[in-house]
Amino acid sequence: MSMASVSICRATIPIAHNAHNHPLSLKCSFINNGSNNPFLLQLHQPHRFKPCSGKGRGMVVRMGYEAGVGVMATKLGMMSYFEPNGKVVPVTVVGFKEGNIVTQIKTEATDGYDAVQVGYRRVRDRKLTKPELGHLQKVDAIPMRHLQEFRLVSVDGFEPNQRLVFDEIFKEGDLVDVAGTTIGKGFQGGIKRHNFKRGPMTHGSKSHRALGSIGAGTTPGRVYKGKKMPGRMGGTKTKIRKLKIVKVDNDLNVVMIKGALPGKPGNLLRITPAKIVGKNIPKS
Repeated sequence: MSMASVSICRATIPIAHNAHNHPLSLKCSFINNGSNNPFLLQLHQPHRFKPCSGKGRGMVVRMGYEAGVGVMATKLGMMSYFEPNGKVVPVTVVGFKEGNIVTQIKTEATDGYDAVQVGYRRVRDRKLTKPELGHLQKVDAIPMRHLQEFRLVSVDGFEPNQRLVFDEIFKEGDLVDVAGTTIGKGFQGGIKRHNFKRGPMTHGSKSHRALGSIGAGTTPGRVYKGKKMPGRMGGTKTKIRKLKIVKVDNDLNVVMIKGALPGKPGNLLRITPAKIVGKNIPKS
């Protein structure tokens, strides 16, 4: 019986040049069984090899994990809530329209990450496009206006067309993160937008609500990026973290959350469990 010798060798193969004229290479391993035709075993991509975007800068897209699946809701307004001990607490009343149904389950094998897509607010069929209707009809779901994803560490236990119930996910006293679109204020000045102080209104002053100096002259000869100046105010997405659930009323199908929430009454809200790093979401 003859014994065949096998040897493994590693080599670096130059493949291309990037935008900065630096050679790029891939490390690979070969197996040689004594014949003249060695075959490729494995490719090793160096860590510094990143796709470039824009002006040659590497772009890495990362998505944050949620502490758990959440729901969508509608802001109804604010009121005062009296606790059993007599303390008055300002709360925002949040209601729910028909929806909060799982429309798609994304997994690491099919989509590259684990997430649950949820739909909210039933609408007429003619309000949606045919691709949107076809996407919902795959799981026999009702036509819904809003679709949002909740990226989770694991999607076990979720099924398509599953209805999410608020009181099964959250309890009174839990902390939640609430995201929504703030009220648009239009174009505003520095005093309203950035809380600047005004100048004297009397004694010959000619600078009342003006912005003032926005930089030096010859050096640097420009305005620094990020300078606080008049401009569009509000109408942006924001998240308010760690708000307490004061009351869950199943009869009225509303929830009372302590504090103010973004937007005006009728605004769409995204409610998720509060993120606590190291406790309900991984550190990395």
